[in-house]
Amino acid sequence: MFLGTHHPKLDEKGRFFLPAKFREELAEGLVISQGHERCLTIWPQAAFEDYARSVSGPATLKHVRDFQRMLAASASAEVPDKQGRITIPPPLRRYAGLEKEIVVVGSIDRVEVWDLAAWEAYSEEQEQAFADMDNIPGAEQ
Repeated sequence: MFLGTHHPKLDEKGRFFLPAKFREELAEGLVISQGHERCLTIWPQAAFEDYARSVSGPATLKHVRDFQRMLAASASAEVPDKQGRITIPPPLRRYAGLEKEIVVVGSIDRVEVWDLAAWEAYSEEQEQAFADMDNIPGAEQ
């Protein structure tokens, strides 16, 4: 399970150190893709495959084709180096507006990578909505 908020720096080659607590689960390989709200999503390889299957549907439906195309076209399979760094490809860095200051957020079954300013704005906006949530579908009360 991926938890916590971490503040690594993106280097000039587009690399950053994965948080130590995430490295073991991602050591064998991962997939980086566009996420929602202009962040990037990092999945363990097997979890990405499960997610891709879960969002599949009949290719005769335009919205299914559109989502699958966007997900697959943006995805990049990566393997962390021996130091625990991963490289974010330039198109994904542009999509998320990543420069140097980034935030790596554990999101239960995946990891998200945000531009620092974008994360601060998003989390500030969501703070009250989160506090007001009391009935999440599927959550036990």
